Amino acid sequence: MSANHDNKFNFEASAASDDSIREVHAKLQSNKPDKPHGYPALPLVMLGIMCCIGFFGSIYMVHYSIRFDPLVVNAHANRAKPGISEKPTLTRAQLGKSIYLANCATCHQPTGGGVPGAFPPLAGSEWVTGTEERLVRIVLHGLQGPIKVAGNDYNNVMAPLGAVLKDEQIANVLSYVRQTWGNNAPDVEPATVAKIRADTASHSGYWTAEELLKIGN
Repeated sequence: MSANHDNKFNFEASAASDDSIREVHAKLQSNKPDKPHGYPALPLVMLGIMCCIGFFGSIYMVHYSIRFDPLVVNAHANRAKPGISEKPTLTRAQLGKSIYLANCATCHQPTGGGVPGAFPPLAGSEWVTGTEERLVRIVLHGLQGPIKVAGNDYNNVMAPLGAVLKDEQIANVLSYVRQTWGNNAPDVEPATVAKIRADTASHSGYWTAEELLKIGN
């Protein structure tokens, strides 16, 4: 009888204990704050900032790391990519060659020798290596009538190219003929061509050799 009474008491105590535990859990659960939906905004913003810093930092390193060479510390170092060389700078005479071949070679020939009895040579011509004041005027407004070149007489017409060629193109092509085929004369500068163009803007018609011989003496 005593043993049965003790078992009944233990069972009721255990049940009471379980009920109290469940009650406590229920209270704790009801007092627990609701879990927010989604992710907090601040960590996402920080993650985005860190990604941007990493991205732009890697671009900076690629461009300014001097290919990660620890032995080179030079703010003015050449950062050209390996195997890619810079294009060489061409002289005025070199730039003028293509202009000559396109506009002048038909009459004066690619060799600068001209056509005997028709078109005077540019190679060894005193008009080419002489004052640029005359030479620029011939190209701008053309030439007509008799002219003596390298001891030979010619009488023909050279068409004006002032409306076709820009100042720099004229400077380049004249520099080419003054420094090719054995000729040795200084470059003609675009500023010189521009000045002569402005000074002769009112000139009409072709120049004659007689008129040009009065210039530059």
